[in-house]
Amino acid sequence: METGTLPAPTSPDLVVGLVGCGIMGRGIAQIAVLSGARVRLHDGREGAAVAAREELLATFAKLADKGKLDAGAAQQAGERLVACGSLEDLADCHVVVEAIVENLDAKKALFGALEGIVSADAILATNTSSLPVTAIAAGLKRPGRVAGFHFFNPVPLMKIVEAIGGFLTEPAVVDYLLALGKHWGHTAVRAKDTPGFIVNHAGRGYGTEGLRLLAEGVASVPALDNILRDTAGFRLGPCELLDLTGLDVSHPVMESIYHQYYEEPRFRPQVHTRQMLTAGALGKKVGHGFYRYGADGKKENVAEAAQPTARATSVWLSQERPELAERIAVLIAAAGIPQESGERPSESALCIVTPLGEDATTCCVRENLDARRTVGVEALFDVSRRRVVMTTPATDAQTLAMACGLFGATGTPVSVIRDSAGLVSQRVVAHIVNIACEIAQQGIAEPQDIDRAVTLGLGYPLGPLAWGDQLGPQTVLAILKNLELQTGDSRYRPSPWLQRRALLGLSLHHKEI
Repeated sequence: METGTLPAPTSPDLVVGLVGCGIMGRGIAQIAVLSGARVRLHDGREGAAVAAREELLATFAKLADKGKLDAGAAQQAGERLVACGSLEDLADCHVVVEAIVENLDAKKALFGALEGIVSADAILATNTSSLPVTAIAAGLKRPGRVAGFHFFNPVPLMKIVEAIGGFLTEPAVVDYLLALGKHWGHTAVRAKDTPGFIVNHAGRGYGTEGLRLLAEGVASVPALDNILRDTAGFRLGPCELLDLTGLDVSHPVMESIYHQYYEEPRFRPQVHTRQMLTAGALGKKVGHGFYRYGADGKKENVAEAAQPTARATSVWLSQERPELAERIAVLIAAAGIPQESGERPSESALCIVTPLGEDATTCCVRENLDARRTVGVEALFDVSRRRVVMTTPATDAQTLAMACGLFGATGTPVSVIRDSAGLVSQRVVAHIVNIACEIAQQGIAEPQDIDRAVTLGLGYPLGPLAWGDQLGPQTVLAILKNLELQTGDSRYRPSPWLQRRALLGLSLHHKEI
């Protein structure tokens, strides 16, 4: 298909049709019309297009009142925005974007109808978040002009859009949408037509691994969220995020991507959220989920279980991983507790190990330590805002009290978890990095685009490949190998993209010739 007959994405002659006037459709219409396009709104619901136009006009007026939009520009945008009563009114559109219900049959029927209305060179774009673009286009007379154009809610604020080419999509169509998305003020990234595309695919690692930790009884809900916020730097913990999104939205997506990838273990959902969904504990929207919410929508604070504290007489610190031990030695010195220097601990010492992808039990047995007096601690991630203490099954109460006293001596919160291969942040972040590496390996998107899409679409502190580089590909590989060895779960098998770059000392952004 040739797109040269279409007006340039920057042209004021460009006419964009928007079918579906819900929150996503209105958001797309807003950025399109404010960027200079003429926009036609249509919705199958009686009066919905007119109501959407009125709401957008009110939005433009508010932006003008706040000085965020010139009053003249607001008026001109309103003049370019037209509510249409029928699909036939979209006949002069150069690009039609659908944002209707997430149902394959409905989308196919819409595009089938549009084919007989719009010109032969018009582009048909779907804002689907989970359905295959290829399946939507299949059966059309001109499937090459159908592509994905996936925005995120709220569209004006989430400055990322995925342009997705299906199996039959002409490359020029995706190129045009990339330029259009950029003109509309968004970072536009190219993606292959695969389940979840880039962002929803890459995002599978956070929630599913967090839920796996809950299923194993490693941490409580507040501890899990606190650890991942304070040590790894996520804006919300996985349970907070699932409550915000709503399990009626997030759990079906988890199941859908898992099944679309033919039960790929990396994306395996957990039973707990299916039970919560069945029980109607959807999250913030209904007032209860992982947490409870007041009438004002604010989350009720749930504190982690209080731990007794005691002062250790001395501390013995494993030197198996000197670079990790050095970080913990600073905390021991700050607490004013003597650190033993012998190869073996004294009979009364608090013993500390710093696991990397392993559990405290394995470290304890390998070094022939007394498990009753041993704890593991998180040393790979930030320890300035929170310390994480991991017990072995044999750790006694006095040892735990001494560990909590040591790491909380300067007033920093301490979270206590049960023994787990990889603690919490190591498991979750390594899993996220590994999935991103597999996205790169499969050629779904360019490495730099993966990071751009994830940071803008999910708000992670770093793009997953950049995060892997910061930790060190060899370190991430070691965590995953130890996780796979200790759990026997193939969900942790390292991506070839990661393995080869770690072995060669290359960046995870490095592309082959």
